[in-house]
Amino acid sequence: MDKIVIEGNVPLVGEVSVSGAKNAALPIIAATLLTDEPCIIKNVPALRDVLTMIKILKSLGVKTSFEAGRLKVEPKYLRQHVADYKFVSTMRASICLLGPLLARLKQARVSMPGGCIIGQRPVDLHLKGLRALGARIKIEHGYIIAEGKTLRGSDIYLGGAYGSSVLATANVMMCAALAKGRTLIENAACEPEVADLADFLNKMGARITGQGTPAVWIEGVRRLGGASHSVIPDRIEAGTHILAAAITGGDLVIRKARREHLSALFDKLSSIGIKIAFLPNGDIRVKRGSRGLRSTDITTLPYPGFPTDMQAQIMALLCVSDGISVITEKIFPDRYMHVSELNRMGADVFLEGASAIIKGQKRMSGAPVMASDLRASAALILAGLVARGKTEVSRVYHLDRGYEKIEEKLAKVGARIKRVKE
Repeated sequence: MDKIVIEGNVPLVGEVSVSGAKNAALPIIAATLLTDEPCIIKNVPALRDVLTMIKILKSLGVKTSFEAGRLKVEPKYLRQHVADYKFVSTMRASICLLGPLLARLKQARVSMPGGCIIGQRPVDLHLKGLRALGARIKIEHGYIIAEGKTLRGSDIYLGGAYGSSVLATANVMMCAALAKGRTLIENAACEPEVADLADFLNKMGARITGQGTPAVWIEGVRRLGGASHSVIPDRIEAGTHILAAAITGGDLVIRKARREHLSALFDKLSSIGIKIAFLPNGDIRVKRGSRGLRSTDITTLPYPGFPTDMQAQIMALLCVSDGISVITEKIFPDRYMHVSELNRMGADVFLEGASAIIKGQKRMSGAPVMASDLRASAALILAGLVARGKTEVSRVYHLDRGYEKIEEKLAKVGARIKRVKE
């Protein structure tokens, strides 16, 4: 098992390029099952979750080839409708195979998904949406079993206890693309990754409008064809590198990011005292202001609100900001397993319900810590970058699910960071 070792307290200077978005790539790869024609997906990050999705496709009989960020999928060989537990149990996004398999083969058997332990994430909205399209669904022996010989469009409200659901919106949108008639998804997820999936489906011949808004319209078509598409940049990776510059007092240029996807983060960074410059070529330059870091309050919300996937990382920054900050988690109220590890490094954070109260400290100190999930891994690396002394982050297999070669990218801009075998 690997661990990340960091010698901190070094400003980062230079350029970092952002990889393709994992959370966009995975549903898009699943969507290739909706056709029997070849599809080319570009800017695909070489991450553990992506490789797992490719393994699942191969287990279903689909031919694939993946090299240098280019994935070719030949779905005409799809014969199997069962997504096996040994793959699905490691990755939550694998549930987005349910809609395409049901639409294409009229049946699907998908294991209940796994992934990071960040709190309760039920599948009820997925099942509600697919049932509204006419599917018969039951759960037996740990599998979701769906059948639907005739799928018809419907008006579907996808509101949940904590707002909209990205993967439920994706599942319903993919299935509705081949259903008879018109579907309206109300309270649809507005995330850029959902819009990117819709753009790919439209290239395949789907008729989808309203993507990126709470009301998405899908006019079903008889068949979909092959398409070529380039995945959007990963806004969470971009945000993590932006915070790396901010927390170390560095000067970084972030390449291949989309500023329009990061507005909520920029708003909070401005209040904290971080200078953001948008360069003419589309790059983003990040520097710390001369007055130091200030406290702020943050509430995570569905897009375009502050993303829950940036909560742990910005907490690391607030741990070294002047004053008292409060983070309230509205998406996954239990997503605070990184708090105890940050406190091991000298942070002063305590929890009160769904909120974390952070008393900023002048410095952090390196320590051995353990990552509990993907974004917690990134937060501990950020803390290690600013801490004095050596930080060792164990269980970084979580990191490989969402960040492509992060230690190599950080090392190129001055971080004293390396991956070693435990």
